[in-house]
Amino acid sequence: MITIIDYQMGNLRSVQKAFEAVGGQAVVTSDKRAIANAESLVLPGVGGFGDAIAELRKRDLEAPILDFVRSGRPMLGICLGMQLLFETGFEGGTHRGLGILEGEVVRFEGLAFGGVDGLKVPHMGWNQVVKRTESPILQDIADGTHFYFVHSYYVRPADPAVIALTCDYGGPFSAMIWRDNLYATQFHPEKSQADGLKLLKRFAKLTGDDRSE
Repeated sequence: MITIIDYQMGNLRSVQKAFEAVGGQAVVTSDKRAIANAESLVLPGVGGFGDAIAELRKRDLEAPILDFVRSGRPMLGICLGMQLLFETGFEGGTHRGLGILEGEVVRFEGLAFGGVDGLKVPHMGWNQVVKRTESPILQDIADGTHFYFVHSYYVRPADPAVIALTCDYGGPFSAMIWRDNLYATQFHPEKSQADGLKLLKRFAKLTGDDRSE
């Protein structure tokens, strides 16, 4: 069973339906015991970093998430769910994240985003990724594949070795991270059509939760 964390941030049902489309079984919950006992865990999210981390802590979900990651079971963060894994986010102030990974979450800025012809923020739409490493959930994903992004902030990991995919928007940024049992994407696989579903199917297979074959 794939457990999707419900903390009132994002379209949780679309993530659940995407896993079901590839043969997985998924449940949406905010129950601490269900999260602690999950076979695999998904932390999705849409919205602001500060509001999101506050909602997680209000529901007393920080400790179960940290314990889950330490257990070695597979976890997937999506978009804001990826950003929350890091130490510090600067959206609407300075906020302490989950601190599972060292690094910070910063806004797109600089020369590429200035002026009339500058790139727009948020980064929204389809963009292609470049592989940095061959993560288990990327086995069916070709270099240069396009995924769907919607975000104004991106992660800057302290350790470049955790970067599995990069994307370019005014310069390269981390589009996916991978460390041991921890996976996270800045793009939305549930909105990325066939290739996004391939990635989710591979994640489901990590616990044998793929029943389509």
